[in-house]
Amino acid sequence: MSGTVLKQYIVDAFTDTVFKGNPAAICVLDQWLPDNLMQSITKENNLSETAFTVKNGENYDLRWFTPGGEIDLCGHATLACAYVLMNYYEQGKESVAFSTMSGKLTVVRRGNLYEMDFPAYDLKQIPVTKEMTDAIGIAPKEAYIGRDLLCVFENTSIIKSLAPDLEKVKGLEGLLLQVTARTDGEAYDCISRSFAPKLNVAEDPVCGSGHCHIIPYWAKKLLKNNLVAYQASPRGGVLYCRLEKERVILAGKAALYSQADIYLPEEASN
Repeated sequence: MSGTVLKQYIVDAFTDTVFKGNPAAICVLDQWLPDNLMQSITKENNLSETAFTVKNGENYDLRWFTPGGEIDLCGHATLACAYVLMNYYEQGKESVAFSTMSGKLTVVRRGNLYEMDFPAYDLKQIPVTKEMTDAIGIAPKEAYIGRDLLCVFENTSIIKSLAPDLEKVKGLEGLLLQVTARTDGEAYDCISRSFAPKLNVAEDPVCGSGHCHIIPYWAKKLLKNNLVAYQASPRGGVLYCRLEKERVILAGKAALYSQADIYLPEEASN
């Protein structure tokens, strides 16, 4: 078969079991493809994220694409990419550093956890509006804006039962809608869900960058810097989090779902 062959991995992040957590497709490239081709591959995969990485010296450059376009930060695809590199390309290495739109991001393997060092978003409290209530279906008790809109609710049952109007969510501030509540303090400190209709993703199963909003909020409210967070999507996922000044440390497990070859005609890669 003529044309270019790309190796692609699909990894379920923030879980140690396939069919849970958040799946991300990872393409390890020798050199960058045209942006429109990376976007086409992402649309074909139809996952919330496809990540593309190219080695640059001792480190890697990393870009993330959603079906709706490129994004500035993605946690689960970064974790998935580190998993692929450390297990299939850089065996023996216990850390990998990425150059990204959000600066240098480092992932360290600690046992079966992959620990990521991400920037925390600066949150500004904003009024709860009628538009928020209409889009979400219930009024949040607080609302904040960073990159995303963060809405805080009274309890976990509200989070689990939400069925927002995604067309109306597109009209709200922020790139994604993050909803969160405090738990009863058993296995987890907080739970959340993430909705991204502006990126052609109805619900992101486990959103790492969303927790760069969620963890700074709850660390301040709960007066603790180490938190275990649960994403209450249908797939579910667990994040082990730590706030360190202006950085959020996110750790999670990962499970390989598939390895595949992508066949591209010569004209597609030019």
